[in-house]
Parts: sequence; C-alpha cells; structure tokens
Amino acid sequence: MELPRLRVAEASPPSTEDDLLTRVGRGDEGAFEELYDAVSPVVFGLVRRVVRDPAQSEEVTQEVFIEVWQHAARFDAGRGKAVSWICTLAHRRAVDRVRASQASRDRDLRQGIKEFQESYDDVQETAILRADGERVLGALESLSEAQRDAIKLAYYGGYSHQEVADRLQVPVGTVKTRIRDGMIKLRDRLGVA
Repeated sequence: MELPRLRVAEASPPSTEDDLLTRVGRGDEGAFEELYDAVSPVVFGLVRRVVRDPAQSEEVTQEVFIEVWQHAARFDAGRGKAVSWICTLAHRRAVDRVRASQASRDRDLRQGIKEFQESYDDVQETAILRADGERVLGALESLSEAQRDAIKLAYYGGYSHQEVADRLQVPVGTVKTRIRDGMIKLRDRLGVA
C-alpha cells in the first residue's frame, strides 16, 4: 500500500532588488521597506566615499531613497539591475552635493577677497575702525546666541560654512540660515544700506 504524498508548500524565492523596485514603482510600500533594508548600506557607503561628511551622507542617502520612491516606475529591468540604477542616482546626488558645497566655499572666498581692504597706519582711521568695531560688537549682542555663534565662527574665526556646521553640530543649511538672518539683523541695527 502506497502512502499518499504530502504536498509541501514551496516557499517563494526571496524577492530580488529588481522585483522589489518594480513593485515600488507600483506604489508597494512593503517592497520599498525591503528594498531600503537590502540596498541602503550600499548606497550610504557609496555616498559616504564621495561626500565624506557623515551627516551630509545621511541627508544625501535619504534624498536618494525619496527619489527612488518617486521615480521607481522609470526603472527598466531590461536596461540594467536595480542596484546599479539606484547607485547611479546616489552617485549623481553625492557629486551634486560636493559641487554645491565647493561652489558655496568659492563664493564665500570671492566675497571675502572682494570685501578685503588694506588697513592704513593712520591714527584717525584706527580710531574710526575701533569705534565701528565697538558698534558691531554691541549689535552682535542683539542677535540670538545661535546667530551670534555662527557669525563669530564664520567671520571672526575664519571658518567655512561646513566647518561652522561641524563645530556647532548642526546641518550646513541651518548655519547658512543663521548667518544670513543674523547679518540682516546686523545690517538693520547698524543702519547699513
């Protein structure tokens, strides 16, 4: 007598990144979570090698996955692998961030050179500068502590926006906003046109 064979349910093979990305393109949030878990370490590593700064690398990685979610429907498995597609997005974003950061530093340097003036060994000029310096220091006290710290590091300390962000442990965008808003208040307070 032959025993009936039990039918064992075959486990479905784990989803590949290509399948997951295709499902993400159809709006499948569960597939997005799986894809993120599978690919995010690779993406972060790639971004980190290009950007170098850990905080900015995390921001760029987040931006990459937002872009993946928004544009997953554009992925064509016939043209390549999902991981390659995502890494291409990540590399482009990372390079864009580095270029934007470099452009900001270059702008700051050009502006600093433009505003630089030779000092004169003149008693009257020294007295005027000292008086102006005291006015500026007084006006600085009217700023918030966050604005004052950012401006002092950038203008008196000579640090770049990135270096100020690192020292204050805040994003670069926050530093730029604090400096800009503080400079506007200083300008208004000092009556500079």
